[in-house]
Amino acid sequence: MYEIIVNSLSAHVAVLDNMGIIIETNRAWQQFAEENGIEGAVDSAGVDYLAICETAKEHGELEGELVANAIRKVLDGELLEFVTQYPCHSPTKRRWYNLRVLPYLSENEHRVIVVHEDITPIILAQEQLRKKEIELRQKSEKLEETNIALKVLLEHRDRDLIELEQRMTANIRELVLPYVEKLKNSRIGPREQTLTDIVESHLNDIITPFLNRLTSLHLLLTPQEVEVAALVRQGKSSQEIADVLGVSLSTIGFHRKNLRRKLGLQDRSKNLRTYLLSLN
Repeated sequence: MYEIIVNSLSAHVAVLDNMGIIIETNRAWQQFAEENGIEGAVDSAGVDYLAICETAKEHGELEGELVANAIRKVLDGELLEFVTQYPCHSPTKRRWYNLRVLPYLSENEHRVIVVHEDITPIILAQEQLRKKEIELRQKSEKLEETNIALKVLLEHRDRDLIELEQRMTANIRELVLPYVEKLKNSRIGPREQTLTDIVESHLNDIITPFLNRLTSLHLLLTPQEVEVAALVRQGKSSQEIADVLGVSLSTIGFHRKNLRRKLGLQDRSKNLRTYLLSLN
């Protein structure tokens, strides 16, 4: 029954005597020897396994010396078990094996068991997984670079929009509204006066879109505070605002203080105009 069990294994099993000579192999070992054209009998009986390891060492295969030393230590009782992995490629096929050296549990014979198990599917799966991980990492890096570039473009777009609004606001206030004001003060009829007021109102709506943001914050700003906020946002000084609105400088200071309080800008290091621009 034990012979049938060992011959049923897919692993290649060999039993070595105390000198490292092969005395028995299973069917999988013999089938591998036959398929790969190994010289001598397919059961490898009488082959010096330690000598094969030493030959491998001479050909630059470091695993040979490692396995030979492990076999000797298991024979001497210094090691209970030894396990390693090694490549075993042919001209047409890539293969990897797991090698295990075990003591032969018998009181009468001093031997070891050497087991070679084909782990090629596992190694190839690991290689494929590593390849996928590298591809995923590269895609992730490209995506991150794209996100950074997109973020920069969006920041430029936001700045461009702010600059466009500022230029448009300045142009309307400096080049259009003065003439609207002159037109209002000229001798025109009631209908023309109404149309002029509508034009002025719409122009003011165009140049103060940020006021919608103030409303969305549920801030209780007075009409004059809204006017002061708009002029502060344009970069006007307190004196200039006072002149435009026809009020005293202290009144503008009072409104600016209220704006800071309602906007939560108690920290004096925070600039009021910068904050109002950010509402865009």
